[in-house]
Amino acid sequence: MSKEFLAALAVAAAIVEWPYYGGDQGGGKYSTLADVNRSNVSQLAPAWEWTTGERALEQYGTRPGSFEVTPLMIDGVLYFSTPYNRVVALDADSGREIWSYDPKAYVDGQPPNGTGYVHRGIAAWRDEGRLRLFLNSRYRLICLDAATGKPVQAFGDGGSIDLSRGLVWEINKKHYTNTSPPIVYRDLVILGNGVGDRLAYKNDPPGDVRAFSARTGKQVWTFHTVPQPGEFGNDTWKNDSWAYTGHTNVWAPMTLDDKRGLLYLPVSTPSNDFFGGRRPGQNLFAESLVCLDAATDQRKWHYQLIHHGLWDYDNPSPPSLASIKVDGRSIDAVVQLTKQGFAFVFDRVTGKPVWPIEERPVPASDVPGEQAWPTQPFPTKPPPFTEQGVTLEDAFDLTPELKAAAQKELQKYRIGPLFTPPSLQGTVQRPGIIGGANWGGAAFDPRSGLLFVKTTNQANIGRVGKPDRSSANPRADEVDADLVRVGDTNAEFMNGVPLLKPPYGHIVAIDLNRGAIAWRVPFGDTPSLRRHPALNDVAVPASLGVAGAPGVLATAGGLVFAGGGDAALHALDSSTGAELWRQALARRANGTPMTYRSAAGRQFVVIATGAGEDAALIAFSLNPRAATGRSG
Repeated sequence: MSKEFLAALAVAAAIVEWPYYGGDQGGGKYSTLADVNRSNVSQLAPAWEWTTGERALEQYGTRPGSFEVTPLMIDGVLYFSTPYNRVVALDADSGREIWSYDPKAYVDGQPPNGTGYVHRGIAAWRDEGRLRLFLNSRYRLICLDAATGKPVQAFGDGGSIDLSRGLVWEINKKHYTNTSPPIVYRDLVILGNGVGDRLAYKNDPPGDVRAFSARTGKQVWTFHTVPQPGEFGNDTWKNDSWAYTGHTNVWAPMTLDDKRGLLYLPVSTPSNDFFGGRRPGQNLFAESLVCLDAATDQRKWHYQLIHHGLWDYDNPSPPSLASIKVDGRSIDAVVQLTKQGFAFVFDRVTGKPVWPIEERPVPASDVPGEQAWPTQPFPTKPPPFTEQGVTLEDAFDLTPELKAAAQKELQKYRIGPLFTPPSLQGTVQRPGIIGGANWGGAAFDPRSGLLFVKTTNQANIGRVGKPDRSSANPRADEVDADLVRVGDTNAEFMNGVPLLKPPYGHIVAIDLNRGAIAWRVPFGDTPSLRRHPALNDVAVPASLGVAGAPGVLATAGGLVFAGGGDAALHALDSSTGAELWRQALARRANGTPMTYRSAAGRQFVVIATGAGEDAALIAFSLNPRAATGRSG
């Protein structure tokens, strides 16, 4: 063999990719790389930075939101989307921009989702050696040639298809959005959609999950998350509410058991999120984990995790596939994290719970016209990974005076255990609408059986009332619901002090072999609270914790990397939760980190930070050399 051939083999062996949004199709967010490990992580330093250069566009009334992407790394190139839905290719070693594609999503104005323009990733597919990229940009699915960044003309109409067509009813396409990447199975590209929570009108966009040919863009199958006549579950929508209830969408990333061809859907809340008087019944498949045959959309099993949802407790996280061993029995499992702070664990083939799930009575609604479901599912294992429910003893307590003031404020609202419904007076809801867990999901270490979760311990006010333009999304064209969520939703007093005591965020390790919490540590800080005038001369805990939706990354180096919430990237010891390294950032860390080894043999850890003009992708490595990528 020639020296050149051997050298090429060595380079190929050195590369470790990140080819899927979650690292693998099962959403594991785990890397076998250990070049960066417990012993040397303190030497990790910035290697290069790339900025988006995106800004508000007054002519369209648009603004870019948080930069929340997790890039792919394939063939030595990083591929990712920006808040404005651009797709960018960078050299994985240097951060040098290779190409960018702009779908001009902003010409349709601001999406009615309350977050501005946000996009978390893309999907890749290889066909006869050609790499294709799929971007779901608002109401379009776009196919790009990864080599050039140009649309593939053979796909759909000149490289894209209109996702507003082929749904169960006609929609206002500007109310149809996407933030999570599609998922690819064989030659099918499969995706759900996003719908703004506060859109509240009959026949608002439905949550149909659909598969399209990755070659032609032709629609192959549709799964109705609100079952239509003749479909299983249709009778759980009383008063024919199936005929007009929208949402019930899959906005979080889906995951796939590629070997078995099983697709897992984390389904969200029906319209409207906080009042179900117009959709009486159990409401399948809302807030369910649904397993489909990925090739045909045949339902294999489902489990509803909330009946007749009223709390905006969407299933927000990609289901995590994990092979575990429980009482000597090997189980291929799927774990659904929830906003309410539970980890539901199932046999991913049969849908049978690994540990019993109990139906327990929950508080009734006092809202006229609401028929809240009398029970909700509670897993017996693992225990909740965040605080649930509210009592007066949960009040902010850094001084006796502040505690008394917070308790007085709490008494203005309805408080109670988990699943206390929204009310006319306002209910202090904990976890709040961002969880618990959120779109960042979990990372699973197959060696230890530990599932790592970044959680939020933050409350909000669930109050319903008559709709008006201020209580609906200000960009919604139509609101015809009887009651909607109204008023300020922040559970605060004294101009920004939370009603409930810290810490406001944790990282938790769940031992899936035992169904137990292995460790739990406060995560991050909330500088704005630390600087609040009410806390002058007050002994503040070393870590207040921080709320945040992004996820974590686990590696074979014994590390858990996490950002999200504060302006830092953290590395924890995966065995204990002890913080081993922290890198201050110029901007808030908003993405879930990823890692890879480049052709040069270096392991990088990459995270998206900031928003708007400050948004940047930052790569860290050992022994970095100066390199900076810039957007044109």
